[in-house]
Amino acid sequence: MKAAFTLLPRGWSRQRRSAVTIALAITGLLVFLWFMAIPMALLPEPIGPAALQFAEGARVTVSLTLVAGVIGIIFGMLAALGKLSSFLPVRWFASFYIWVIRGTPLLVQVLFVFLALPALVPGLQLSDFYSAVVALAFNAGAYNAEAIRSGILAVHKGQTEAARSLGLSPFQTFRDVIFPQSMRIALPPLVNNFVSLLKDSSLAYVIGVVELSNIGNRIQSVTFQPIPVFITVASIYLILTSVMTQISGAIERQLDVERHQ
Repeated sequence: MKAAFTLLPRGWSRQRRSAVTIALAITGLLVFLWFMAIPMALLPEPIGPAALQFAEGARVTVSLTLVAGVIGIIFGMLAALGKLSSFLPVRWFASFYIWVIRGTPLLVQVLFVFLALPALVPGLQLSDFYSAVVALAFNAGAYNAEAIRSGILAVHKGQTEAARSLGLSPFQTFRDVIFPQSMRIALPPLVNNFVSLLKDSSLAYVIGVVELSNIGNRIQSVTFQPIPVFITVASIYLILTSVMTQISGAIERQLDVERHQ
């Protein structure tokens, strides 16, 4: 979509072109997800007969990524603030959470939430989809926390001093001055984490989530034709990650206030 961004009228402001690029990319993603089965059905076996399965798997993958990604941003914000907290137990808890999640494989975390968590919390019954959402969100949250914390620390202390001198409370200073600037700084690594989350969602297949990689594995086990199946799966992932990267890049340009001038 960068090409679309540059092809838009140069008379438009950077902010307006970014907004149009975002709208076009989101529209293109929705069209792709809901109508991709039509051209795929024209392909030879084993792809054509399984076109609807590939389309459904792609929709599940995107849904899993979006839900876990939003929750992961919230977890990341809380963990980042916790790690910067002056209250020692909160800082220790946040540091422990980040240390454990970043130091263990995502596959183990997915299996732990699906198999071990119900044993630790009697009465808790999560479906395979929501078990994957919880595991992915906690994993993404730990990586997002470090990106957000770095963004907060990168804001010059003079900004805080200037805000306080104007009579803003500590909360108002953080909400209106520090946080907006820190999120612009943290946005590039957050974008990378989100794209990685889309690819990492493929691990949900181990607990039975019928997402894109699971569909590919099922089809190749029946047809014994792994090459066309996994080329198709990889191509779909490539399209999804490319579109989401361009959406995120346009959002980054939208928030780049200094360059709007």
